[in-house]
Amino acid sequence: MEHWAEIRRLHLTEKMPIKVIARRLGVARNTVRAALAAAEPPRYERPAKGSALDALEPQYLDAEVADLDRRRLVLVERAAPQLFEANGVGLHTAATLLVTVGDNPERLRNEATFARLCGVAPIPTGSGKTSGYHRLHRGGDRQANSALWTIVLSRMATDPATRSYVERRRKEGKRTRFIMRCLKRHVAREIYKLLPHAGPLLTT
Repeated sequence: MEHWAEIRRLHLTEKMPIKVIARRLGVARNTVRAALAAAEPPRYERPAKGSALDALEPQYLDAEVADLDRRRLVLVERAAPQLFEANGVGLHTAATLLVTVGDNPERLRNEATFARLCGVAPIPTGSGKTSGYHRLHRGGDRQANSALWTIVLSRMATDPATRSYVERRRKEGKRTRFIMRCLKRHVAREIYKLLPHAGPLLTT
């Protein structure tokens, strides 16, 4: 509406009637009324024109993801197929944990070092007068920590033994976050036993 400012000036400042403004500017009366009703000049935006490939893009993305998953499955099965034997371990969590271990799994001396690498080894904070106090370890690989969290969450939903443990610990007054930290430490111990301890892991 190119005459928006002029219409408002003529009507509000010069008190010119709508029909006179319309005649003077050569526009319809409804155009004048619309300009007076609008608090600011209208903005015209040209609608975006979609590409002919837009409808096919999700299909291409799905195919690409599926191809990457197939390749990742081949690598995981080549490096440590036994990981899939653990309850709650899927392709993505297995691959994440193998990547965390890296190309030198022999550097992990024991399951405690693996737990520390994954950020699930509690740090003692007890003094000479107290014992049994630990604080959350915030170091380690956060992707591996997230993978262990995913495994624990799956077991809490589907594994009877884990659910029984959670129920018992809750009766003891323990919070869910504390229980999950304990379970992640247990899962790390279990996963360590399934990891290969020599040679490169994920190699193309």
